[in-house]
Amino acid sequence: MKIHKEGFGVIAVSFLIFGGIYAVNHIFLLELLPWLYWILTAGCVVMMYLIIQFFRVPKRIPNADENTILCPADGKVVVIEEVEETEYFKDRRIQISIFMSPMNVHAQWNPISGETMYYKYHEGSYLVAWHPKSSTENERTTVVTKHANGKEILFRQIAGAVARRIKCYAKEGEIVKQGEEFGFIRFGSRVDVFLPLDAKVNVKIDEIVKGKITQLAYFK
Repeated sequence: MKIHKEGFGVIAVSFLIFGGIYAVNHIFLLELLPWLYWILTAGCVVMMYLIIQFFRVPKRIPNADENTILCPADGKVVVIEEVEETEYFKDRRIQISIFMSPMNVHAQWNPISGETMYYKYHEGSYLVAWHPKSSTENERTTVVTKHANGKEILFRQIAGAVARRIKCYAKEGEIVKQGEEFGFIRFGSRVDVFLPLDAKVNVKIDEIVKGKITQLAYFK
């Protein structure tokens, strides 16, 4: 397991803050109020651990063939339905939405190999990530990758009520590999995937999925 580059600054600042709190506690509370000293020290240790855990990136080897669409993110499947995709395809697609809690890994990985045909960042609101309108009204990025078979997959990072920073590394015209990292979202969020109508979905509502590991669907 490694720490994501997006977390280096946050972890460094947190270490200085919690280190300062510990130093003050040690000087003023250790002998005067030892019970309070130990409570505050334990709190600092737990918070530092949680922050480091949030930016963890586990080592994973994708298990997929050329027809597999891998899950791009960790979390829980909250939507599987046929919808009208209005930004790029402007037609009917299968939407699969994955909600990420603050305890999930927050890196995202390319679901398929191919060429990046489209990328756009949208400013927006910060509705809770499970809100139906978050897909079209929240801060978000949209990426479309074209597979060697000619079919395209759209995937969208969506900020939530707490998540206020989306990082996406996709570039139009770039050739990407399935399982490579394409982005990161801080502190709870959602990822939507839009598939062709003839794709065979391999997950169900409320299923816990893992990015780069779970086989989300298959091309027909």
